[in-house]
Amino acid sequence: MLRALTGRVAVLVAVLTVLCVQGCGSPQSEEEEKPEPGPSAPYRGNRGYPLADSPFTRKGTVVTATCSMGARYAGVNVQAWDPERWELRATRNFFLPVDAAFTNYPDVKDVNSPLVDLCGVSSDSPSPYAVDDLEYVTPRGRALFDLAFTRMAVVLRDPDGRTTHAGFVESEGNADDFVRLSDARGDDEQNAVMAPDGRSVWFTYITPDGERRIGSRSTEGDHRLSDEGPAIGHDLPLTVTGKPPHAVQANMVHLAPDGRRLTATAPKIYGNVFPTLDSSGPLTAASGRSATLLSGCVGIVGWVGDERVLCRTQSGTFRTVDARSGRAEGNAVAVVREDDGRVAEGMVVSADGEKFIASVHSPNDRSGQPVGLGDFRVVSTSGEGAAIPVSAESLTNDTVFLEWR
Repeated sequence: MLRALTGRVAVLVAVLTVLCVQGCGSPQSEEEEKPEPGPSAPYRGNRGYPLADSPFTRKGTVVTATCSMGARYAGVNVQAWDPERWELRATRNFFLPVDAAFTNYPDVKDVNSPLVDLCGVSSDSPSPYAVDDLEYVTPRGRALFDLAFTRMAVVLRDPDGRTTHAGFVESEGNADDFVRLSDARGDDEQNAVMAPDGRSVWFTYITPDGERRIGSRSTEGDHRLSDEGPAIGHDLPLTVTGKPPHAVQANMVHLAPDGRRLTATAPKIYGNVFPTLDSSGPLTAASGRSATLLSGCVGIVGWVGDERVLCRTQSGTFRTVDARSGRAEGNAVAVVREDDGRVAEGMVVSADGEKFIASVHSPNDRSGQPVGLGDFRVVSTSGEGAAIPVSAESLTNDTVFLEWR
């Protein structure tokens, strides 16, 4: 009798064990199988955007922009290059409408726009910003375009010469193929730049009450104004990054590869490397408290990795600087000899951080000359090996190198 009862208990235990294996589980395993839905954290980098394959989006491509003007034509030619042989892979043309503010001239309102930098940096048409060193111009020019270089932001003037609106042009269009995102009377919108995905144009604007703000308008739909945060006026440019996009108002803005930090400078703000901002706006004194000052850095060329930045120094050489400590690393890299009589300015760093492109030119004179009187050179960020001249017929000293993917 006892043996039969023991056998029945053993069978019952076995059945319960099988049922538990099929249906039982700890609360933790149930959570793993059915995670609770929740809001995803914003992504501050730009790698999260899917890009269509093109010569402009492939790894190893250098992208340049040159503004061209004739009697009846103004436009920006954006070109994709093979940096090994300097062969042209593709060109996109952005025709500029007659209302586009690509230069400032008498009897009209001066407009702050990176496009004025790109098209009018010369002794006759100075930059609208306080500094026009190439380390300042390059990131401002890059901000005009989406990640895939299909759209370019513009500021449009009304015939009164005083009212300005944000807008954009599509590549491969004609002078009439542009979109004016607002036609409100009295608009004061400047510093137009493009969101990474090309779906919105961002700008600084002044409200009718005189308040300085950052705004955006969608490139689709009704283009309604979205207020994005405070601004300090039109004097500093914008750069838009991240997903969802947000803007920082500052100079020399370069996003770290991992998106967690950026380089930037602004008047009266101490530091060069800042945590990526959680909201749109200018750098503030609070931002400066957590910033790192890059020792001896007068021009920021770009990131050499997630933790290091390439700088132009006060002596005219280039150094890699630790973004956490601010201290210089490795050897100083000289692009020109001390007795050369010319200066070198950094433009872009390669995606792998091993090389950068420098522009060599006479002091205070880098526009309007064919390449040869001034020139571009590919230089190792470590200083190893000789600098390699860049030679291509369509490059001039007005060319701005925007990106090295």
